[in-house]
Amino acid sequence: MATEVKVPVLGESVTEATVGAWLKKPGDAVAVDEPICSLETDKVAVDVPSPVAGVMGQHMVAEGDTVNVGAVIAIVEEGATAAAKPAAAPAASAPAAAAPAPAAAAPATAGEEGGAVTLSPAVRRLVLEHGLDPSRIKGTGKDGRLTKDDVMAAVAAGTAKADAGAAPSVAVVASGPSRAQERVKMTRLRQTVAKRLKSAQETAALLTTFNDVDMSAVIEARAKYKDLFEKKHGVRLGFMGFFTKAVCMALRDVPAVNAQIEGDEIVYNDFADISVAVSAPNGLVVPVIRNAEDMSVAEIEKTIGDFGKRAKEGALTMEDMKGGTFTISNGGVFGSLMSTPIINPPQSAVLGLHRIEDRPVVRNGQVVVRPMMYLALSYDHRLIDGREAVTFLVAIKNAIEDPTRLLIDL
Repeated sequence: MATEVKVPVLGESVTEATVGAWLKKPGDAVAVDEPICSLETDKVAVDVPSPVAGVMGQHMVAEGDTVNVGAVIAIVEEGATAAAKPAAAPAASAPAAAAPAPAAAAPATAGEEGGAVTLSPAVRRLVLEHGLDPSRIKGTGKDGRLTKDDVMAAVAAGTAKADAGAAPSVAVVASGPSRAQERVKMTRLRQTVAKRLKSAQETAALLTTFNDVDMSAVIEARAKYKDLFEKKHGVRLGFMGFFTKAVCMALRDVPAVNAQIEGDEIVYNDFADISVAVSAPNGLVVPVIRNAEDMSVAEIEKTIGDFGKRAKEGALTMEDMKGGTFTISNGGVFGSLMSTPIINPPQSAVLGLHRIEDRPVVRNGQVVVRPMMYLALSYDHRLIDGREAVTFLVAIKNAIEDPTRLLIDL
């Protein structure tokens, strides 16, 4: 009996998605709840599971197609076996495979027997990131599929490295300067990011104010306690925990920065849901630390560490990125000296952190060298006045330069 596979409910206000990759080809055996397709939404990648056990039938849509919630995307022959694979099945997906695609988006990697190793999007990202040959990794998942744990075990063991000569999937040889071009369709996530950022520029009255902060006290505290901190809490002590706590204190003192405009009303939030910008393989995502004002530095660091890990694996969910009242973006990890970040609507402000570098400053009439960082606060001037923005940024500066303030709530 043929069973239709439909696009599942993807989240609040999400009505459509893009077919990212087919994880099963026509004729492949599938188990109940086994992922057969990956969909890209505005925020995350979602695996579509098979509703029944059987054999993968016809793909009703091709990779790159846009599909609506509830649409039929494939057929699964319930109760069939892999031995019943029709001889013409591979041809069914041939038209889609004939289209050129970037190497990073390929759904399968050649195996040692000349066949293909089917990889989920999260596993494929890990394989590409670490330069591994998936045919050299033993899969422990259903039907021998590779799991993220299998790949990470191979990374830890230092095995399964791809041969240097076999690494490039496409080679371009030219006698003169290259004029080659590659046209790649924007992912749904990148399209959404582009629209939201452009909308923020066109709607909000954006303004950025700057300050700098002496990181000496935080660096000293981190160096003194990082080993004990990691031993007790199982996570590294970074700078984001300090800045998130400082932001929560400043938001309480300057509530307009934590507010948002809805129509002709201002909505003030008495909680701090902090969006943290995280780099993912498909673009920037902003998962939310909920009620950060009630969390300890250790709890904040654990949450951010979990977000970063799941972002690389493509495992963040819609719920992880829903809401948020204020954003912290740390461009310093990439070496940025200074920037003017753009707010994440409907939020009204975003704090930009930058790289730490030694600079000469004056202390007690003497020129000394200190580890300094530039801070940037971009805000919607329709709601936040300059006085409030500067007061907010100075509050963060004071808390970071004297972390004792974070303990005694000053």
